[in-house]
This record gives sequence, structure tokens and C-alpha cells, in this order.
Amino acid sequence: MATGHRHQKPADRRTSRQSRAQRRLSQAAVLVSAALAMTTVCLPAAAAEEGATPPGKRFAPGRILAQPRAGLSDVEFRKVLGKEKGRLSKRLNRLGVAVVEVPAGAEEAIAKRLARHEHMKFAEVDLAIAPDLLPNDQYYGNAWHLPKIQADLAWERSLGDGVTVAVLDTGVDANHLDLGANLLPGWNSVSGSSDASAVSDINNHGTWVSGVVAALSNNSLGVASVAWNAKVLPVRVTNTTDGVAYTSDIANGLTWAADHGAKVANISYGVSGSATVSSAAQYFRSKGGVVCVSAGNSGADPGYAKNETVISVSATNSSDTRTSWSSYGSYVDFAAPGEGIQTTARGGGYSSVSGTSFSSPMTAGLVALMMAANPKLTPTDIEAILQNTADDLGTPGWDAYYGFGRINAAEAVKLAANSTPSDTEAPKATVTSPGAGSTVSGLVAVDVSGSDNYGVIKVELYANGKLVGTEMTSSYKFSWDSTGTANGSATLSAKAYDTAGNVGTSPSVTVTVSNGSGDTVAPQVTITSPSDGATVGGTVSLAASATDNDKVSMVSLYVDGKLMCSGAPSVSCSWNTRKASSGGHTVSATAKDAAENSATTSVSVSVGSTTTKTVRRK
Repeated sequence: MATGHRHQKPADRRTSRQSRAQRRLSQAAVLVSAALAMTTVCLPAAAAEEGATPPGKRFAPGRILAQPRAGLSDVEFRKVLGKEKGRLSKRLNRLGVAVVEVPAGAEEAIAKRLARHEHMKFAEVDLAIAPDLLPNDQYYGNAWHLPKIQADLAWERSLGDGVTVAVLDTGVDANHLDLGANLLPGWNSVSGSSDASAVSDINNHGTWVSGVVAALSNNSLGVASVAWNAKVLPVRVTNTTDGVAYTSDIANGLTWAADHGAKVANISYGVSGSATVSSAAQYFRSKGGVVCVSAGNSGADPGYAKNETVISVSATNSSDTRTSWSSYGSYVDFAAPGEGIQTTARGGGYSSVSGTSFSSPMTAGLVALMMAANPKLTPTDIEAILQNTADDLGTPGWDAYYGFGRINAAEAVKLAANSTPSDTEAPKATVTSPGAGSTVSGLVAVDVSGSDNYGVIKVELYANGKLVGTEMTSSYKFSWDSTGTANGSATLSAKAYDTAGNVGTSPSVTVTVSNGSGDTVAPQVTITSPSDGATVGGTVSLAASATDNDKVSMVSLYVDGKLMCSGAPSVSCSWNTRKASSGGHTVSATAKDAAENSATTSVSVSVGSTTTKTVRRK
């Protein structure tokens, strides 16, 4: 779950009333009229590297998540799983990711082995991402974060109208007066229910996050949000009061949100390292959406690589420096205020909260403002504008603490409004393996590289013009079953698509298919001696020959089922009929090819009498 919450004692109501005027922002009245809670929730991100799980992490017992290369058939996939005593249970919505049942206690070991399999894209445990509550009673009396990112100037150009932000969290309090009007009917990805009770906030975290994104503003009540008029689509990803959510439920919720109109998604859980969530995020991105996630509250570098499918956000304080508890590393894209953030709370009240759980939805709210200001922007446009307008706080350029800098709402919305996307450049695709001239057989692992000035959203692989499979996340890995292709020359090619709809086709790579099992045509065999119906005697010449579409491996000659001789592609030998009985006999020939296809033909012959009569003289 998120990255930070700290509970605090009720504040004096008189103090709260006296401070209302001080907290009034430009165009937004921020009134804190209920007990404030300062909470910090640390949700470490899931690990995807070869199915590894960081120490102390929990995961679903008896199941893992695995994605085969695109093009691998269910039959072959089940064979791979079967060797690890795994069983395909179900597939996650819209993804090639499978939920695999495995023996309890062997989850990590099996995930590691599958992750290294030639025809698997990845495998990982189904991580349980849990909150780490750090109590703090300090009272924060003003919404410093909004002027810090210059939200008041951004609101002159955009309020987020027409943009839906999916909040994947613990649910939301739909009865909150400062939220209700901005909420859409949501969904529970654990139970699959859309009932209001199934989407209600089970923990408080989701209501906090939703208020940061789109609490009702300029209404003389409560707090102000970043995107006043954006709509929140609640997606509850957990059914436990501690807020623990499984990777699979988060991924399912994200694809559901993409299919139900969301253009921005916020995940205040540590998922930057999850391959499964990255697959879902790429699906979301393929529909023009942007996913923001919290960097985590470990105060350390978890070692995650940069994730191109999500925007990972670290947290800053009112002094514009990284908080001591904010995680950092090469995966961090931007920073945003995350300490002492005023927002809505479950039950109709308000809280002051801290954590990257709130720097992430602050960024998601800004993305909604940008999209409302210019609906034509692609996800890559959004990221580029955020990068070009962020306030650089650390080492010049990108750094591990702040990414490209702390978000600046005013400059980002201004540049977004004045941008004219004109991406006409087609992406590039290259089949990198197997190499040209290679000889292949059976299941072939095919790797494709894809690049674009804006971003590749999917790659398709073709063999002799026939679609093998579609990959939506890099690296682009496929499994091609070459047994369905005739032996001989075959061409592999790929198509890459970008967010603007441009398509690029790779140069063709020619390989040689050599499959014994791919040949289903039997040889043709002929007995050239003796002829059918002949009467024979003495020493008889037996001969046969065969032809095949590929290669004749053996021709065998039999007399009455007894092997006389064999060879390829023709054979001949002699039959001494003096030792044979008079009457009918069968001569047969069987030909086989390299694929063990066979054909048999026969002729009938008659052996004349070999009896000699002795004449006695009288």
C-alpha cells in the first residue's frame, strides 16, 4: 500500500477555526475542521528480478505469477509448468500473465527457475505489499504543498475537467462531503464486485489518497486538491483492514480501470519493481493513460531498475528537500511534496498525512490538469513536459533522490496547453535473435528490439507473414512454434506501434526451418521387381525405390513379412524360391522418411512347383 501515514491527536477546534483564514489558498478555501491525523505508510515495491523476493516480504502461498513469451501455446506453456509441478490456474485480465498454482513452500524457488526458462518472459511471487505505520502526533496547520508546486497558477489554465483518475487503493468514503460529487462508481478487483460496500474504504488510506487528487475545492469546506474537477474512479485492491494488497489484484484493477475510461492511475503501493504490474501499466499506457506510483518509504535504495511504464515519485518536505524516509534510486522519475499533506479522511473528517503515498497522487493530479489542458497529449508527451518543467533540486539533471526534479504544476500545465503534438515518425523494430541464416527447429525463442522518439506501445512478430504473437512490454520476447512451418526457408519480421498510431516494420530475417516432426507427407514407394501376378522360380530379383518431399531415410523389402534387405532411396536383393513353398506369396516394400512418415506397397507372386518326379524303368 502506500508510503506513509501517521496518526495524531485531535486538534483543538478553536485553534482550527482561528487558522482557517491562514489556510485560504488562491481560488481554494482550505478549512481544517476536524481532528487531524499525521500518518506515514511505507509500502515497499515488489521485486521482479528473477522472481526474487526482498527479505521480510510476504507473498501468496501456493501460487506465483508467470508470463510466457508471446506466441507460446497453452500446450507448451503447461508442459513447462508441469516440469515444475505447477498448474495454470487463470490469466489476469487483458494480460499474458498467468496465475500458477505451485507446491506451498516452493514458490520462490520455482519462480526463480521459471524466470530463467528460455520461453518465459518473467516469473515472480505474488507479492503481498503491506503498510508500515509510523505514528506521529505533529500537527500540520497549512497546505504548504499547493503553493510550493504553484498549483494556484496552474488552476488559471486547468482544473482537471473531463479527466478520470483511477485510485487503486483501499477504497474510498463515498459519503465524504468533500469527495462524493467527484466520485464515479468503482470496482473491487479482489472480489470482482462493483457494489458500493465492496468499494468503501476498508483502511482510510484510499480516502486520504483520493482527497489529494480531487477533493472538492473552492467550496468553503475542508481541503483543496490538485485537480478540483477531475473524477476519481475508485478501484479497491484489498479486502483486509491492514491494506495489504497482492500484485495480481493491483494488476487486474489497473487493466479494469483502463477499460473503464481512466486516463490517469495512481498506485500508492511499492510496485515499481513488479513485472506483472508493469505489464498492466503498459496496457494502460497503450490506451493513452499515465500511471503514477509511490517510490516507497524505506529511506533506502531498493535497487529497482528504471521502469518505463510508470512514473515513480519520491517525497519532499516544505524545505524542498527529500524526506529522510523517502526511498530513492535509479527508478525514481520525479519528486513531489509528501510530508504534512492535508487531505480527506474516512468518516467525513480530515487528516495531515505523510509519505510517498501522497507525493504520487499529487503528481497524478497534475497529470490530470495537463490532460484537461490538452487532451491530445500522449503519455510520452506528458512525461517529457514534466521533465522539462520540473524544478531541479539535486545534482544538475537527473539524480536518484529527486529524479528530474520536484514537479512544477504552473509550468507543466502552461507548457501542456501550448504544446502541439505532431509525432509522424514511425518506430523502429529489429529482429535481433535468431540471426539471419540460422537453422531453427521446434520452439524458437525470438527477440525483437523496438524504439521510438515518443515510445513503443506494442510489437508484433510475424513468421512468413503470419502473426505469431503480440508483446506490449519491453523487452519484446516471443516463442515461435516452427513445427507449423514447412521445412526450408522462412522469414521473420516485426511491427512496432507508437502512441500516435505510427507503425514501423523491421527488415526481414531469413532462417532455415529444419523439423523432422514438421513433415507430415509420407514417401511414395514402388516395387520394380517382380511384377504383380508374376509366376516365379529359382533365384528371383527383388527391387524397390522411393521418393519423398524431404528425404527417404529407409526402404525395406519383405517376403511374406520377413525382411529380405533394406537401403535408401532404393534397394535390391535376391530371393531363392527353391526354399519356398509352391503357391502364392506376398512381396512388400516399406519406405520411411526422416520424420518417420511411412508408406507400404505390395505385389502378389506365385512360386511354381519344385517337385521332381523319379521315373523307374521296368
